[in-house]
Amino acid sequence: MASGGDMEIKTLLFAWREGDVAARDKLFDVLYGELRKFSAVLLRGEGRVSLSTGDLVNETVLRLIKLDQIDWQDKAHFMALAARMMRRVLIDHARRKDTDKRQHQKVTLITQIIDGQTESIDLMNLDQALIRLQAIDPQRAEIVEMRYFGGLSLEEIAEVMHTSPSTVQRGWRASRAWLRLAIQDMSPG
Repeated sequence: MASGGDMEIKTLLFAWREGDVAARDKLFDVLYGELRKFSAVLLRGEGRVSLSTGDLVNETVLRLIKLDQIDWQDKAHFMALAARMMRRVLIDHARRKDTDKRQHQKVTLITQIIDGQTESIDLMNLDQALIRLQAIDPQRAEIVEMRYFGGLSLEEIAEVMHTSPSTVQRGWRASRAWLRLAIQDMSPG
């Protein structure tokens, strides 16, 4: 059952889809705190990314605003798309850093999603592996994207994907194993 806040968000999403710019702006005001949390999780412990939490949120919001006529379903759908946009912002940032001839540092994603353990993943390798996974199994790639880049729980992902948490958990486990192997194959040596 949707809470009052969820109903307000759904109403704002619908109004934005219909062209109401004030509703769009209010939606971002309402969800700004959650977007900052996602951003903070992505950037926590990463010293080589020159983006701040606010920078990542602001760039994500700018990209979301440019989307035209999205058929927003609910808050979970919006947050899943925000996670995808954050991934793109981070990948674009990493690519810009990679093209800077003076810096050849890897940009990594630090996450504590897997059993509370800290995991460091090279962002460019993860992106390449996700592109490959997307070609093989788009649904599993979407689970990884929402989990790593959006910080969504398995239950929230199940809600977005209109499936059971156990189905998402199986997909998450299989995807993690596949990604580890794919990223290992990309690593030299």
